Amino acid sequence: MSQKKMAAPCRRMASRSLVQFISCFSRTAVGNTGFRPFSCSSVRRATLETKSVPERARSPWSLTAAVCLQRLPVITADYTPMEQLFRDMIQQVELEKSLLSEHELRLLQDAERLSRKQAGDYDSDEEDNHKDQDILLAQDLEDMWEQKLKDFQPAPRVIDDVDKDLTSLERCLANSLTLLAEQQVAGEKLWLLPQAQWQEGETLRQTAERALASLPAADFKATFLSNAPCGVYKYKLPKAVRTESLVGTKVFFFKAILSDRAHPAAPNASFLWLKKSELQSFLKPAYMMKVERIVLQL
Repeated sequence: MSQKKMAAPCRRMASRSLVQFISCFSRTAVGNTGFRPFSCSSVRRATLETKSVPERARSPWSLTAAVCLQRLPVITADYTPMEQLFRDMIQQVELEKSLLSEHELRLLQDAERLSRKQAGDYDSDEEDNHKDQDILLAQDLEDMWEQKLKDFQPAPRVIDDVDKDLTSLERCLANSLTLLAEQQVAGEKLWLLPQAQWQEGETLRQTAERALASLPAADFKATFLSNAPCGVYKYKLPKAVRTESLVGTKVFFFKAILSDRAHPAAPNASFLWLKKSELQSFLKPAYMMKVERIVLQL
């Protein structure tokens, strides 16, 4: 009979839920020992967070990494009218504050010697030292340098045939250019920044590097500016191809600077090198709004 009386409280305790047991425990023993009491709300919140982990893993958005690869200017840009005026003013100030160079001093010495010769007031011993030598005056040097300058033909800054070729990396040397690649998205060919689908086990930076390396007929060497993306673009797929498990794509942009190209690209390569002002002719407005924020205009 005593065993039945002892077993009854145990059965009642076992029939209680875990939350009821913890709350009862916090009201009695733990509350008197100075330890932090358990909270029923925290237990429920932890349970909900545990249940939500698999739900987040099954996100309906696919991840993609894209590369904003830019070729920096090769030559300096033309001066604007304001820049030209400021440049002339600075050069005039530097000229007025500067000392005479050795060549300018030599010009003055030659002029003084010629004037003394014409006036008959010169030291004959000085002239006897150069009697058997041809004296090369500073003015003669200037004439030689002027002739060499006329013979020198600098390379043209603008080449119409090359600048009009949107696939040429040598176009518009005074501007920065951005690389666009023709890619297939939901059955449609679009001009986009080079991108690739994220694969399990790799970082987004590695995905961006793979997107650049997978371009056909290209061998670019780029320097990535960061391990973290500098922008993101989200779009939904057309309803015809949209499913419950795949609603759309999130594209993360990475910045990179072209450092070298080992081999010239093939003439039929499906990519373009464009100035920032030319991007809007090839990109969709929503995509262009995100890209123009990260493109450097140098």
